[in-house]
Amino acid sequence: MNGTALQDRPPASASWRIALPHSAAAVPVARALVRTALAELEHGADCDTAELLTAELVANAVEHTSGDTPIELVVELLPTGCQVEVHDPDPAPPGHLTQPDIRDPDPWQEHGRGLLLIRALSSSCGHRPTETGKAVWFRLPVVPHQWHPA
Repeated sequence: MNGTALQDRPPASASWRIALPHSAAAVPVARALVRTALAELEHGADCDTAELLTAELVANAVEHTSGDTPIELVVELLPTGCQVEVHDPDPAPPGHLTQPDIRDPDPWQEHGRGLLLIRALSSSCGHRPTETGKAVWFRLPVVPHQWHPA
């Protein structure tokens, strides 16, 4: 088998499940975990976008759920891309994740753009009920490596 065939083969599947504190401190930890998972495996998904969208999901889980139950981050690397899920204890679905709000976000407000970013930048997104609340997720495709001349 030549080296080119190895480079063209998609990476193997892998997944991580990590409990995070139900506090704002979870956001930078989640960003770092996603970046490390994608970078160490040289996965090919866009690390910057994965970090941004993960931060949005974790921040929403912290802000819109009550209690001190940990939030769970699930990162799954697949040959076709990655899926990131954030599990929280509130069974209520996130507002306007899969169906856009007809109103544009107010440019003067600090909030209201997270779900818009997730819809716009992910290849797909959604939510599902879990035994203890809900999971909100997004997927990103593998980005092909670009050839750069020396």
